[in-house]
Amino acid sequence: MARHETPLSLLDLAPIGEGFVAGEALENSTRLAQAAEKAGFKRYWLAEHHNLIDIASAATSVVLSHIGAKTSTIRLGSGGIMLPNHAPLMVAEQFGTLESFYPGRIDLGLGRAPGTDMATVKALRRDVRSNGMDFPEMVEELRGYLAPTQRGQRIQAIPGAGLKVPLWLLGSSTYSAQLAAVQGLPLAFASHFAPDAMQAAIDTYRSHFQPSDQLEAPYVIVCVNAVAAETQREAEYLATTELQKFMNLGRGVDKLLPKPVEDMSQLWHRIEERQVRHQLRESAWGTGEQVRTKLLDLAERTGADEVMINSWIHDPEARIDSHERIANAWFQR
Repeated sequence: MARHETPLSLLDLAPIGEGFVAGEALENSTRLAQAAEKAGFKRYWLAEHHNLIDIASAATSVVLSHIGAKTSTIRLGSGGIMLPNHAPLMVAEQFGTLESFYPGRIDLGLGRAPGTDMATVKALRRDVRSNGMDFPEMVEELRGYLAPTQRGQRIQAIPGAGLKVPLWLLGSSTYSAQLAAVQGLPLAFASHFAPDAMQAAIDTYRSHFQPSDQLEAPYVIVCVNAVAAETQREAEYLATTELQKFMNLGRGVDKLLPKPVEDMSQLWHRIEERQVRHQLRESAWGTGEQVRTKLLDLAERTGADEVMINSWIHDPEARIDSHERIANAWFQR
């Protein structure tokens, strides 16, 4: 049974809601990170996405640098950097710089997907023909740049070399789980949008895990969407923003993060509702205690070593309040 000592962390995509601009979204994320640090969250991770009008975290390392200057203890990281969009050397230099600014606080989570559409993939100068198939080689190259410099090594990450910034692999399928196991890296699984593959991926990871210099035993984070409020009714109202977000994703519609609504039935078809609710079935909405109960159940079912929450809440104050309520319940304050 998961204990309340199980670490609690958060994922943020710096959402740009209706009525807000990117600068405000980034300031709201900074305030969220500060509140999360005070509330006892272990990690604050940002996700890289491009060409999405409701996400302001495209320049992930830049945002992390700013938030690092505004916090003091919470771990900061990427959830994740979409490695095929970048040269591994540049990623090593960026996160080596972050580690130099904020020693012992930086995580480097890596994803294989582009985090955008194919036209933007081309704009990022990514080789679209690889389709992420060179991801394992890119991870190995990156690890080499962050390891101590070897004699005769001509190319070094400065800063970065020897800093051993901990790497994480992000997964929404068994592919990344298998790779994380072989590489001996911790796994963060995206249960917040890919629950169908969750248990198979975690089982694959644990059964194939090989110890490494970074990690002696398997370590799994599960990430889920969560919304807490004073009452379950209020939380479910706030969570209609999440429902609309995934409805729009299913339709291929790019919109600013929508405000909550009283009645979703006016916005979607029954088939859409079934699809969205199935995809979001691990989401936890309710009072702080109700969210805690569901998160503990998830941790028990998966054997997760850490729980991470993501929140699609339109109102920045309500988003901060939600995280504080969840933390207070989680740590039984």
